[in-house]
Amino acid sequence: MRTLPFAEAPAWHSIGDGWRPLFGSFEDLGFSFEFHDFSTFGALDWSRSFHPGGVELCLNLDGIGTLQAQDATVELQPGTTCFYYHGTPPLAARRLAGIRHRFVTVEFSSRYLTTEFREKADFLHPLVKSSVLGTSTTSRFSSVEPMTSSILSLVESLQHCPVFAQAREIWFRSKALEFASHLFFRPAEGELFCTRTQRVGRERVERAKAILRERMQEAPSLEELGRLVGCSPFYLSRLFSQGTGTTIQQYLRRIRLEKAAELLRTGKCNVTEAAMEVGYSSLSHFSTAFREMFGCCPGLYPLKTPAQS
Repeated sequence: MRTLPFAEAPAWHSIGDGWRPLFGSFEDLGFSFEFHDFSTFGALDWSRSFHPGGVELCLNLDGIGTLQAQDATVELQPGTTCFYYHGTPPLAARRLAGIRHRFVTVEFSSRYLTTEFREKADFLHPLVKSSVLGTSTTSRFSSVEPMTSSILSLVESLQHCPVFAQAREIWFRSKALEFASHLFFRPAEGELFCTRTQRVGRERVERAKAILRERMQEAPSLEELGRLVGCSPFYLSRLFSQGTGTTIQQYLRRIRLEKAAELLRTGKCNVTEAAMEVGYSSLSHFSTAFREMFGCCPGLYPLKTPAQS
């Protein structure tokens, strides 16, 4: 009896436009990109979208998803990544109800991974290596890692492909390889625990700095910032101070004032507009902080800008 080809679309039928294929074909090209942005009233069986025998990478921007393989379970928090192999017994996966889910998935067929990476199999994560070499069909997943600023930039670039239609396959193929090169490779001898801890700590600090730069007007609380980078607020505070030599609040104050100075210097804003633009609700507090950092009041920095004229 002939087996029907796997179809992913029915798994996303309940969320309508919340599932959007970006580019690719799992069967023909060996890779595909998809964007998800939805909320559900009930928990969603996310595993129904997983291609059997494929490795899928999830870049989780918002929402919480769980993965279960036999007795092991992981939880994807906002701002984290994880990849997984859908074999036997099948993975179980859920997206929680009542919250917004926003994530990108990159799906790789075993055929594609074998073609691209067989000669480098010894340097691959064990999950990907076994898929490339065909040594295991057991469902499993990687550890959940915080999303670095470089990975976040890659994710954001997928929304606006900058090339002509004739070059889109080349562009997306290069992005698939770029994600794989960042996330699928490991040292042949394995990464020492202390080295991995240091690397993850640095990545969390860089992610926190990127979030603060993006949201300086309405900065997240320490609790929310910790949730976004995947660790406790206390641990993040300690990591940030060790990695930057300054506290989170001091860093936020500095980038706000530097941005305000840029707005004044270029003449894009007057003093009040610059203060509001970078998140100060009190003009007096802004002026005091600005004077402490730059040695003059914002109205005189720099002199005779177009906005002040």
